[in-house]
Amino acid sequence: MTTVKIDGRSLTLDDVRAVARDPHVTAECTTEAAEAMRASRDLKLRLIATGDPIYGVTTGFGDSAHRQISADKAADLQRNMILYHLNGTGPLAPDEVVRATLLIRANCLARGNSGVRPEIAGRLLELLRHDILPAVPERGSVGASGDLIPLCYVAAALIGEGDVRHRGALRRTRDVFDSVGLTALGLEAKDGLALINGTSFSAAYAVLAAHDARRLAALADICTALASEALLGNRGHYAAFIQDQRPHPGQRASARLIGALLEGSHLSLPHSQIVTAAGSLDGQGYTQLRRSIQDRYSLRCAPHVNGVLRDTLAWTWNWLETEINASTDNPLFDTAGETVHSGGNFYAGHVAQSMDALKVAVANVADLLDRQLELLVDEKFNNGLTPNLIPRLPPGDREAGLHHGFKGMQIAASALTAEALGTSSPASVHSRSTEAHNQDKVSLAPIAARQARSVVALAHEVAAIHLLAACQALDLRGPHHMSPRTRAVHRAIREAVPFLDRDQRLDHAISEVLGLVTAGVITEAAETAVTH
Repeated sequence: MTTVKIDGRSLTLDDVRAVARDPHVTAECTTEAAEAMRASRDLKLRLIATGDPIYGVTTGFGDSAHRQISADKAADLQRNMILYHLNGTGPLAPDEVVRATLLIRANCLARGNSGVRPEIAGRLLELLRHDILPAVPERGSVGASGDLIPLCYVAAALIGEGDVRHRGALRRTRDVFDSVGLTALGLEAKDGLALINGTSFSAAYAVLAAHDARRLAALADICTALASEALLGNRGHYAAFIQDQRPHPGQRASARLIGALLEGSHLSLPHSQIVTAAGSLDGQGYTQLRRSIQDRYSLRCAPHVNGVLRDTLAWTWNWLETEINASTDNPLFDTAGETVHSGGNFYAGHVAQSMDALKVAVANVADLLDRQLELLVDEKFNNGLTPNLIPRLPPGDREAGLHHGFKGMQIAASALTAEALGTSSPASVHSRSTEAHNQDKVSLAPIAARQARSVVALAHEVAAIHLLAACQALDLRGPHHMSPRTRAVHRAIREAVPFLDRDQRLDHAISEVLGLVTAGVITEAAETAVTH
């Protein structure tokens, strides 16, 4: 079993993905992090003893911050805060999101500024170890003052309240604790607030969306290479000289990958061969070339579209790694300065902005792939392929006129793309004043992050349909004409899904290809194929 060490400073997005998607990967706090948490908790107790009001510790919350209570009521205040926020709605967050949330929240507390004892972060990690996942409704958070409502379901599990998912079943938390030998935690002053007043739920969705979007960036370049071959394209469009004159890193990386994938292809040709194949004037004043020397935008400008996604991911990655290694609750305890600070680190503006940008970039990639797919199936534009990629039939065959091939698949892809585009409008600009105008400016990060994850999933479904259509088209062209690397992709898909020789249901084929994509089979085939 692999164990990730957390200290509030060095957690990576790859660590989060590993823990989120593999229940056998666990996490534990470092000794230094435990010491930092103890020091922060000790400071909290000393400051409480002075009798001075401390926000959310010996005062009410939000608009009630002007109401102070005695220290002996502080623990009850924390419990009540958790209970009154248990009003989430909508579907339950997926298991991988809950795992990521537990890890990120524990890591934020491990930074040692939140005034909680190490047992609080430790119990979050124990839930991970036992794969006890709080049942967390997706909806209800505005992303400032943190993800209060979703994280309250996490906090409720720690005190033995509510339901959890364990071994595939939804059960009462206390029953599951009894079965594994855990007891409900008692709360001290600030414990509940430290658990719920943070961005960890939004960040969990965001990290997983970013990981899947990174895979999509490579997948989109693979799709483009296949489409270029299927449409007898011009691989000169991806020449380094062109990209170097507009040297955005993502554009250059995308063009470089597409060009490498097409090396050795006898279908997508270098520009010089395209010109030769097109013919010439031969002394005439006008002629119609046998082959266009320039492809449509969805092929020619693919690096310019996918490059935006790659570059968006670059800064999104940095922002999210900062976020998951931050103290995102309030107030924070400064052990060096022996004081407490009230602030707004729960405001998830960076998560919201990055996810709003990411979903726009991803939706544009989905649209790009849908446009390529339209060229593949449309006999007016597919350079001699069959209409809708139906199988070629001999003259007089009884099946003539009965089949429509990928017509329905293009309609489905268009619907998925429309949904992705429609979901890509920014969430962060729709701030709502809430909680008696205390939370009068909010980030809406959880909405942006959930939408980003949805858009990424939709784009993967478009890519799966595109891959199926491109492989169908290349079977019609002759796979032996493909480049070594694209032929490896074609082979991987054909091992799971056969050539479409007649009209039939294709939903299972889409699921098969999505499975290959998720397992990394497609990108691995493209990367490891022999190119000589």
